[in-house]
Amino acid sequence: MRTVRRTAVLFALCLACLAAASAQGFYLKNGDRVVFYGDSITDQRLYTTFTETYVVTRFPRLPVSFIHSGWGGDRVTGGGGGPADLRLERDVFAHQPTVMTIMLGMNDGRYRAFDPQIFQIFADGYRHIIDSVKQHVPGIRITVIQPSPYDDVTRPPTFEGGYNAVLVRYGEFLKELAEKEKLTVADLNTPVVAALEKAKTANADLAQRIVPDRVHPGAGGHLLMAEALLKAWNAPALVAAVEIDAEGKHVARQENTQVSGLETSGGLAWNQQDEALPMPIDAKDATLMLAVRSSDFVEALDQEPLKVTGLTAARYSLRIDGDTVGSFSREQLAEGINLAELPTPMARQAADVHLLTLQHNHIHYARWRMIQVPFDKEEFAHKRAAMDAMDTLETEVIQKQRATAQPKSRRFELTPE
Repeated sequence: MRTVRRTAVLFALCLACLAAASAQGFYLKNGDRVVFYGDSITDQRLYTTFTETYVVTRFPRLPVSFIHSGWGGDRVTGGGGGPADLRLERDVFAHQPTVMTIMLGMNDGRYRAFDPQIFQIFADGYRHIIDSVKQHVPGIRITVIQPSPYDDVTRPPTFEGGYNAVLVRYGEFLKELAEKEKLTVADLNTPVVAALEKAKTANADLAQRIVPDRVHPGAGGHLLMAEALLKAWNAPALVAAVEIDAEGKHVARQENTQVSGLETSGGLAWNQQDEALPMPIDAKDATLMLAVRSSDFVEALDQEPLKVTGLTAARYSLRIDGDTVGSFSREQLAEGINLAELPTPMARQAADVHLLTLQHNHIHYARWRMIQVPFDKEEFAHKRAAMDAMDTLETEVIQKQRATAQPKSRRFELTPE
């Protein structure tokens, strides 16, 4: 008997260890400092800020910081912000990152058919960046990003084979380099191309707006790029999950949340304290929504299921904190609805977080690109004070961002119509 009991205890401990390992499977860790390095597509500060907001809302108690260091026109050799070595020293190493993403290639191919000599410049320059980063920041974790697409889907290619095929070849080199150097790799090309093809079938004119100039994606394209990066980082799909058995009057499932105070008189009501927020998506942006519908973004990263079985009325109204968020049939509720796709108070809270994400990045950009770099060789008496003041302001905004990301207890009411 003692042996059986001991075996059961050990089995339970193993299950607990496996659950903990699963919870800790996300790429980013406590105290990480992430630097996003790249060209104008990174400089747009869209896939990067979507990524940041996802992390802050999905892991609101995880202390991770983000620095956005993209510069328009950059190649592996550098660009308008200076040669690559200067860029790395000033815009990466100075921030003492533990994680770095690198997104280059769009400009390196020079918008022409594949040229072996041009490719060799890219390959040599990229290897130099990796070697330099590893030398200056030992132990850093690097994610190399296969270039996002040049849109040869919604418009005809400008030459035989198209420029995106060139970028795909560059991406294949990066995948091989990542394997050799033991780096993480994220493919930001394949899933966006697939979404463009699907979006073109659904709405050809609107699909062109996903990457409006064929190079720089709009918000919808960037959201899908953020998804690809987060997938490479093993990001979880689940926000929170609840299942209630109305007939049995009990909570059958609660995951990443805590349900309390279940009431079953005349309908259902309960309190819910989630551990995360959904990803904020602007449902009024038609192009962004076309991109979302043409992808697996919701399935892969934004699952907040609520399932209620054993209901008796034909339809029910769902209110959260007094706000009506939808009307659903008994069958829909039994199958489960995804709260992440509804205009809930949690979604509005997440949108407030994203606004603060944008604001702190705007402050960083202004400090870096309007004071630090332009006045680098100027000895103005108040230059340092101005940068310090902007750093302090950005810190305050980040503190508010993190405070705003903390989930709140919500009151749910499910009432027969």
